[in-house]
Amino acid sequence: MKVATASHLRDFNCVKPQTSFDGVVEGNLNFVSDVGFILPTYCEAKNIEEIIRKIEKLNLKLSILVIDDSSPDGTANIVRDLQREYKNIILLIRPRKMGLGTAIVDGFKLLLSLKNPPKFIITMDADYSHDPAEIPKLLAPVKTDRYDLCIGSRYCHGGIVKNWNILRRLISKTANFVAKLVVGAEISDYTSGMRCYSTRLVRNIIHKLHSQTYEIQIETIRQASMRGYRITEAPITFINRKKGKSKLSINEVLDFISYIIATNISKH
Repeated sequence: MKVATASHLRDFNCVKPQTSFDGVVEGNLNFVSDVGFILPTYCEAKNIEEIIRKIEKLNLKLSILVIDDSSPDGTANIVRDLQREYKNIILLIRPRKMGLGTAIVDGFKLLLSLKNPPKFIITMDADYSHDPAEIPKLLAPVKTDRYDLCIGSRYCHGGIVKNWNILRRLISKTANFVAKLVVGAEISDYTSGMRCYSTRLVRNIIHKLHSQTYEIQIETIRQASMRGYRITEAPITFINRKKGKSKLSINEVLDFISYIIATNISKH
């Protein structure tokens, strides 16, 4: 595991967070923001700079938390270079590939542990399949206090999916159909990773999240729905990753199926 050098740490106001992670945190933890972005990464050297620069151009008081699972392609070093330019970037380097679910939970915990946590938390893919320009329409309904979770939906009216083959579409549609049967929330896209959470929702459900991989997307919706939080959707255009390879594996599909089965059993 790579550890920040002393010279690197001097360049940033690094403060130990009030919670522990299996990894190293680098960056200014005293930065105050209204919106906190969580970007889980593994081998995203081809995408991470472009996505961060586009997020930074949003007219928002924001911070960015990159959670990198020790990518061998140098993703973390690119983020470190960007930290010298942007003082609102935090980097959490974990010792190995540990799964999307644990990355998002670690991100939630770190942001909640800050002296000044953001009011809203955005999760999105770092591979540029999600367009940061669509973030404001996810934020808008949560900012009204009417909703605590807004899903960037590929399947509600106005949502679009580009560059997916028929098999990938079938898997996604089937997963969403099964999830809706089990969870019952009135939304069309349970598996989208582009979302806006209110911090109060995250604070309330954080100790109930146990997912390791992609099932985190369904688990968060289920926990929010069980507690009576209001959930809505906003249409997005999802474009299959521009560069790099998909991280979705057969084991993660099996984890999703196992979660759905376990959830269904627990309801009876």
